[in-house]
Amino acid sequence: MSHALTRREREILDAVFALANRASAEEIRARLMDPPTDSSVRVMLGRLEKKGVLKHQQDGLRFIYSATTSPAIAKRSALQQYVKTFFGGSLGQMVKSLVSEAQWTDE
Repeated sequence: MSHALTRREREILDAVFALANRASAEEIRARLMDPPTDSSVRVMLGRLEKKGVLKHQQDGLRFIYSATTSPAIAKRSALQQYVKTFFGGSLGQMVKSLVSEAQWTDE
């Protein structure tokens, strides 16, 4: 899923998850870095719905958005994409890199 999303779309999805997977467009926009206009956020939310990443329910006059997948599945997908992009798909190479970058003590 995450490989088909732009940086901003991933940021929006992260905001939805951070808001307990239930958020209005205004709440999402408030969590974005350098937020675009309200109408731009709504366009992006519509795009994410078309991609099947988000869904909405109407709550009075506003829409409440939630992800179509669980946070655990989204995390796994994002991690797989990260490993593929930066470590050629090798989980071992990622672990090796993490271990070599850490500062270790006898403790």
